[in-house]
Amino acid sequence: MTLMKSWVASANSADTPFPLNNLPYGVFSTGNDAPRCGVAIGDMILDLARAEETGAIVLPKPAFKGSNWNAFMDMGPAIWADLRAQLTTVLGENGNTALPLVAQSDARMHMPFAVTEFTDFYAGKHHAMNVGTMFRGPENALPPNWLHIPIGYNGRASSVVISGTDIIRPNGQTKAPDAAMPQFGPCKRLDIELELGAIVGTASKLGQPVSVAQADDMIFGYVLLNDWSARDIQAWEYQPLGPFQAKAFATSISPWIVTPAALAPFRTSTPKREVDLLPYLHEPKPMLFNIELAVTMAPAGKAATTIAQTNYNEMYYSAAQQLAHHASSGCAMSVGDLIGSGTVSGPEKSARGSLLELTWGSKDPLTLDTGETRTFIEDGDTLTLEGAAKGDGYQIGFGTCTGTIKPAPKFLA
Repeated sequence: MTLMKSWVASANSADTPFPLNNLPYGVFSTGNDAPRCGVAIGDMILDLARAEETGAIVLPKPAFKGSNWNAFMDMGPAIWADLRAQLTTVLGENGNTALPLVAQSDARMHMPFAVTEFTDFYAGKHHAMNVGTMFRGPENALPPNWLHIPIGYNGRASSVVISGTDIIRPNGQTKAPDAAMPQFGPCKRLDIELELGAIVGTASKLGQPVSVAQADDMIFGYVLLNDWSARDIQAWEYQPLGPFQAKAFATSISPWIVTPAALAPFRTSTPKREVDLLPYLHEPKPMLFNIELAVTMAPAGKAATTIAQTNYNEMYYSAAQQLAHHASSGCAMSVGDLIGSGTVSGPEKSARGSLLELTWGSKDPLTLDTGETRTFIEDGDTLTLEGAAKGDGYQIGFGTCTGTIKPAPKFLA
């Protein structure tokens, strides 16, 4: 597919992440107005609430009176396709030039959907091998179940925040290997996890599993996701039940929901399996996407350094497989559920999606372009995730997923 032309001039550039081919969904506000649903097109936003009010966009029932996309998601895939078709027509080069547009530079972005539940997976093989090798050696790097099952844990929906939200360094219990007792205080090994988040747009019933194909149809769209991680807190607390406070304090997402329809030309298959998956996890078609991903780090007031570059096609399990496994027990999936892919890392050192891997547990510090070194994140550092699927003269972008670290709060004795 090549670039689709729009009457919005800025959407026709190969450099914009938001051409007519994309049409991602977000929530924005201007001035003192309430947050409302919008669609990114070039450097502009189509105000869907006003477009619906004026009849420029018509759906079977009003969908954009609220401040998130949940009501629209609940209408199902047929209505999703209908809206995309209408948007492609009215924003196309012969479309409706009277549509209500707002400059992105004048808008403030908000959470695009209400997060019902959050589940994070551990589904990147390179990441799992790196982390396992550090702690258990290469011969025992992968747990016995890893090649058979997408491993995950239930996180906190309450701490999912929009890009640009400051991240407060967490406090928690840690224990040095030679210490008799743990201590309580600020995390000293604060990290990122470069991920892609999948948003569930249609629900499943309690007790009713779904196939991988059905799960793929349930996914409304994708966002960049940074599951911030307190590695020292996690090391002390995770046995035997896994991550808890080390992952509960913050998860950042990018502001624009990119749809499977926009990403369709970039579908690709999961890798060859060392062992066959059980039939309920078999994929009927390619379920991953060729999305280039990158991470930058910027110390306070200084230029950013690109510290990692990788691709979502490195994942071992797709979002559809993760969702199908999640529902396989009969667990009900809800509109607004968020599924984290797990850290996306590639085979090269430069493609590692966490500082834990990039510095090999702090043994090999990073040197930034500023000349400073890092093993983990310091107060004042800004971490930014970026991603785009790149086609013939166009790209499908997500916007950035960024957060700046602020000092931990002090506890009074």
